[in-house]
Amino acid sequence: MKTITDGKGFKVGLFGANCSSGLAATTVPERWSGGWEDNLRLARRADEVGIDFLLPAARWKGYGGRGNFHDEVLDPTTSAAGLLAHTSRLVVFSTVHTAFHHPLAVAKQLATLDQIGRGRAGINIVAGWNKPEYEAFGSVLPDSHDDRYALAQEWWDVVRAVWTRSDPFDHDGRFFHLHNAEGLPGPYDGPLPVINAGSSEQGLAYATRNADIAFTIVSGPEDGQPVVERLRDRARRHHNRTVGVFTPTHVVCRPTRREAEDYLHHYAHDHADWDAVDNLMTLQGLHARSFTPEMLATFRARFASGHGTCPLIGSPDDIADQIGRFHRSGFAGITVSFVDYLGELDYFAQEVLPRLHAQGLRTPA
Repeated sequence: MKTITDGKGFKVGLFGANCSSGLAATTVPERWSGGWEDNLRLARRADEVGIDFLLPAARWKGYGGRGNFHDEVLDPTTSAAGLLAHTSRLVVFSTVHTAFHHPLAVAKQLATLDQIGRGRAGINIVAGWNKPEYEAFGSVLPDSHDDRYALAQEWWDVVRAVWTRSDPFDHDGRFFHLHNAEGLPGPYDGPLPVINAGSSEQGLAYATRNADIAFTIVSGPEDGQPVVERLRDRARRHHNRTVGVFTPTHVVCRPTRREAEDYLHHYAHDHADWDAVDNLMTLQGLHARSFTPEMLATFRARFASGHGTCPLIGSPDDIADQIGRFHRSGFAGITVSFVDYLGELDYFAQEVLPRLHAQGLRTPA
């Protein structure tokens, strides 16, 4: 069984490390490079200290601003091959946009990743929302969420067929037309674990039908509890299956809460890239439904500090307590991000992870 879906312990992963600046829209000099050498060092260290998985973002255009936030982004699939080859325990996801990549090619690429990692590859399926990226590809962003997810469903049906069939097959659908398609060798030990993020009605329906992990943004643990219950209930009632729910966070952990709050103000207020923040929020409001209108109206500071994800700010005790609240609210895991992933991961691993072990949330790696 894939370790990310084995139900053993509360999962903790790193999100967005393949992007310049990570999730922090800031201009501080210590912001994350997102470069290959740093990502390789980070993956090796995460593998050693007990982080469960890496989840990259997929980007083809930056968001402007003084630092052109996310102007440099490693490709999630090809970089995963290198990271899997240099680690032994981590699950490494590839984030794939259904609108930009043919499912037959993706099925082959990800099966190969799973062979390299001996069962440690995963897929994060994205139905698409960023209009400027569609334009960069010479494509048109469908106005209808129904159309985006109809394409994503057929796309995944093709990928899954390639992975589960040993004989050539035809597929004649609305979006894809394949003749005598095949794709051996398949994944190392069965279809890859699937993450899908979406908060629209169509996104929730897609995740509960197809994903092992629904990845959803919430304001905090308590308001996230009904979201978890809704997703689990929907998966059970409509599809007779279970789904785990993860949520993204960004972390500032320092010896004291005051130190953590001071650093948050330093990088996400005094040195925030506000033009990039406003560009990102405008695109989210126009074309995506990952955030509710209420979130977009109040989350400007969170977009500067961590791309709109939930902030975990404070001492190691504070951070462990906040993570424990997510666990008690029914979440199966979280992702974390830092201003400087490599510089801050060791302190998180040394101080926060043992506290999670003591709470009974996790066992030491």
